[in-house]
Amino acid sequence: MSMSFERYMLDMVQPMRDDLTKLGIQELRTAEEVEEHVPGAQGTALIVINSVCGCAAGQCRPGVAQALQNEKLPNHLFTVFAGQDKEATAKAREYFAPYPPSSPSIALMKDGELVHFIERHQIENRSAADIAEDLTDAFNKYCG
Repeated sequence: MSMSFERYMLDMVQPMRDDLTKLGIQELRTAEEVEEHVPGAQGTALIVINSVCGCAAGQCRPGVAQALQNEKLPNHLFTVFAGQDKEATAKAREYFAPYPPSSPSIALMKDGELVHFIERHQIENRSAADIAEDLTDAFNKYCG
């Protein structure tokens, strides 16, 4: 019995999804789910654009995990997976203008407005601790 490439990719990507969902971050898999949760999120919302790249594994996801140990946290935690849930990712990115599409990336929104954004180029050359510090500073500034 041969495994399809699509099934292989799903199995390979699942642990990358789990890295965030085990932290209590809600995965948004469709454009409809993004539209339902993101624009109307009261207070603050963290949205992580996850991806399969090395900097997502080595810096982005661990940085988010460290930041979520902060005392002040966003009211809502969401993630979409670039390259896997394409429509959800495209819909989420509509809220991140004027920033160009980038994955991984991390957005912090307050009452539907983008207030902090970390692009891929700000992730790939920094440590998880640096990203956590960046996010913690944003949480302390914008989260209640």
